[in-house]
Formats: sequence, structure tokens, C-alpha cells
Amino acid sequence: MTAPAAAAGVRAEPLLSVQSLSKSFPSPRTHLWGGTRREVRAVSGVSFDLAAGQTLALVGESGSGKSTTARLVLRLLAPDRGTVRFDGRDWLALSRSELGSARRDVGVVFQDPGSSLNPRMNVGAIVGEPLAIHRVGSSAARRERVLALLDAVGLPPQAAGKRPEEFSGGQRQRIAIARALATEPKLVVLDEPVSALDVSIRAQVLNLLLELQETTPSRPAYLFIGHDLGVVKHLADRIAVMYLGRIVEEGPTGEVLGSPRHPYTALLLASRPGLGKRGDPGAARRRRVAGEPASPASPPPGCPFHPRCPSADAACRERFPDETLEPPASGRRFVCHHPEALSGGNFSAPSS
Repeated sequence: MTAPAAAAGVRAEPLLSVQSLSKSFPSPRTHLWGGTRREVRAVSGVSFDLAAGQTLALVGESGSGKSTTARLVLRLLAPDRGTVRFDGRDWLALSRSELGSARRDVGVVFQDPGSSLNPRMNVGAIVGEPLAIHRVGSSAARRERVLALLDAVGLPPQAAGKRPEEFSGGQRQRIAIARALATEPKLVVLDEPVSALDVSIRAQVLNLLLELQETTPSRPAYLFIGHDLGVVKHLADRIAVMYLGRIVEEGPTGEVLGSPRHPYTALLLASRPGLGKRGDPGAARRRRVAGEPASPASPPPGCPFHPRCPSADAACRERFPDETLEPPASGRRFVCHHPEALSGGNFSAPSS
């Protein structure tokens, strides 16, 4: 699935452009006595663009490939195929030394702050570590920057001298966010940043992320990895829905959640109280046929969602659907033989 083509007129190059990204892993042997080893297609032909200062959410069930996609973008994994351009450069072609320098422009917040913060370091050293690695400013300037970051995430100056275990889970995630923003990056990858937090703390952290995106001088873009559509609705400008390693629908968050085109998106909404359409007669039917995703090591033929889809027919079982781009040029796209909620049928395939 390719990223949408540029609209008519001049449009700035996206900060992050991912095209046809793919990654497979060898699966365990399926038989005790020397069975054939299959490949697990974790990510297959993923493409998307992310503009500066915007938030794109990759969503889907566990095993959909969203976290693997984030690790490919971060170059924590090497892709089998595809391209990644970040800030106008071929991100995958950078040498190790070039990549080390370029990573100043990328911050990361992981799911579990307890495991991502070094328990042997105090908070001041943790937050200041990216500044030291990239040799930003003098020691005194770095200390001042650390205190300013702690203040920005709502922690007192005294926190700098304490260890991570002295803080709650929500406070530790604030520390992780402060560290991610230390070098004023242009992009922050947020891999399930609130899923390990109590519900009462999630809104605080999400509001903090939105506030910092507006107030940080670099106005960072966010690549948000998650599965909670309520969180995504609150945070993201755009949403890309992943299923078995592929993006099956992408577009502005309000449009995708308000009128999903792909039945998998509709199923996710029907399974999440409060986000589906009121009085939607198909919601109960979708819940009944939801089932479980197929194995990435043995995906079904045709459309990979067809075993769970209430509208599947012979075409769905035999042929992978073409990509469709919905006008006007908002970048709304999906892959489905029988899309939901068509508005007038005025759809066209994107130019290659």
C-alpha cells in the first residue's frame, strides 16, 4: 500500500516518508523432527508519510506489525525491503557514525518506563544522557536544561537527584518523555506510551504530550504506536490501521473513526465502547464474527482479513484487493473489495 500522492499544487516534503517497508523473521520449526521453517511476515509493503508537527497513529491488534514498523523506522531492525526518508535524507543509507549524529533529531518513549530507565542512574543523569551523548552545551548548560525539562513535565528540581524506583509509573513515564525531548528532536516515536499506566494517569500523560508538542521549540512530529482507539482519537491527526503486517486503511483520524471504509477498522470500533456509530445495525454482527487474527507465518490467500469479514465472498478469498484513494485529496486510502459506508461511489485508484 503506497503513501498517497501529493495533492495538486506545492506541498512540503514530509518529515518522515516510509515506502514499501517489509520485514520477515524465521519462524520456529513446525514439527519436532525437522519440519520446514516458514517466514513470519511481520511487516509487508508498509507506506506512509508524516508531516512536521503532526501525529500519525499506527493502530491494530497485537501482532499486527505496528511495533516492528516503529523499530524499522528507528533502525533498531534492518528491513528486508523498502525506503525510509527522514528530514530529506535516506535514513537507511546513513553510516553508523552518521546515524549516531542524526539520532539527535529522534526521541523515543517506550511502553514500560520501569524497564526503559536505568535503575543505577539518577533522574538528572537519565534525562541529561542524550545531551551528554550528543555533546550539547557545557555541563552547566546541560544541568540547567535538565531542570527545565523536569519542570516542563511537572516534576520538581529535587527529582533530579532521585532514582527511578522512587517514582510512580506515571511519573517515570514523564521522566522518559523528558529524556526523549532533551535534544529538541524533530520526531518522537511513542511505542504504546500509556498502555502500562493506570486509566486515571493516561489522560494526564496524553495531555502532557499534546502540550509539549505545541510548546517545544522544535514542534516534534509524533509517530504513535497503540491499540486503544480512544487514546488515538484524543492524540492523533491521522491514523493508519494495520492488519497482519499491512496498512489496510489510512486517513484523517476523525474521518476514519467517524466513517470507516475497511471492515477491520469497523470491527475495532465495534469492539471499543463509545466509538462506534450509535444504532449501527452491523456492530453486533461484526462482534460475533470477530474471531482471532490468522498466523503471520501462514496468512490466508486473497484478502488476509476475509476469514473474519462478514462481507467476504469468492473475490476476497482469491485476490488481494487493490488500493483505493478517496477524493478529495485528504490522503484517505484503503484496500478492500467491499468497503463500508461508501459516499456516492466516487472513488478512484491512485496513480502509480
